[in-house]
Amino acid sequence: MGERVEKRQHIVVVEDEAAQRQLLLDYLGRQGFRVSGCESGAALRRMVDREMPSLVLLDVGLPGEDGFAVARWLREKSGRVCIIMVTAAGDTVDRVVGLETGADDYIPKPFDPRELLARVKSVLRRAQGSVTPTAGPRVRMGRRVLDLEKRVLVDGDGTEETLSASEFDLLKVFAENPNRPLARDWLLETIGHREMEVFDRAMDLRITRIRRKIEKDPAHPEAIRTVRGVGYMFVPPKD
Repeated sequence: MGERVEKRQHIVVVEDEAAQRQLLLDYLGRQGFRVSGCESGAALRRMVDREMPSLVLLDVGLPGEDGFAVARWLREKSGRVCIIMVTAAGDTVDRVVGLETGADDYIPKPFDPRELLARVKSVLRRAQGSVTPTAGPRVRMGRRVLDLEKRVLVDGDGTEETLSASEFDLLKVFAENPNRPLARDWLLETIGHREMEVFDRAMDLRITRIRRKIEKDPAHPEAIRTVRGVGYMFVPPKD
C-alpha cells in the first residue's frame, strides 16, 4: 500500500489565500493526487529542496513576491517539473511574461475546478509522454544538441540546459520533421497546448525563446526558419 502512495503524482499548490488553497488541496486530493500547500514562494523553495513535485500550481499574485520570479527559479531547478500559472482574469501581460518564464499552461481566476483538472492532466500527460526517439536519441539543432531521452539541450562542452515540457514538445516535433514547413495551427494542435489557441502570439513567443537557446544568431535564425504564410521549418546543420 505504502508503495502505491509514492507512485501518486505530487502536486504543490502555491496560494496565499488559505480558504482557496484548502479548496484546491481537497479537490485535487479527491482526484487521486498527492497534494501539498504552500502560502509563499519561500515555503515552496523549502519544500522543493526536499522533493521536486510533478506539478506546481502557482498563483501569480503572491504578496511580497513576484510569482514569475518563483516560476523562473523553479524552471532553472528542473526542466521536468510542470508549472501552471494562476493569473488574474484576462491579463495578457501576465500571459506573455509567463511564457517567457517557461510555464506550461495558465488558468485565469475564477476557474471551474473541472477545467483546472483537465489542464493538470493534460500538462502531466505531455510531460510524461514516452519519448519516441524516431530521429535518434540526439539531434543537432543549430549550435546545440537536443537529447531526446534526457529532454535537455547540450552544448559542445557538455553543459546541459533544461527545457520546459512545452519547449521540449516543440523541439521534438521539429526534430521529427526536418526540412518540412510546419503550419502554426498544426503545431498548436500537435503540441496540444489549449491556451495557445486563445492567445495568438504564444507560438511566436515560444519560437523566439527556442531560437535564443539554439541559434548562433537569434536575429538571423538558420535552424528554425520562418516560412511566410505557413509557419516554421527546422533545417538541420549541413556540416
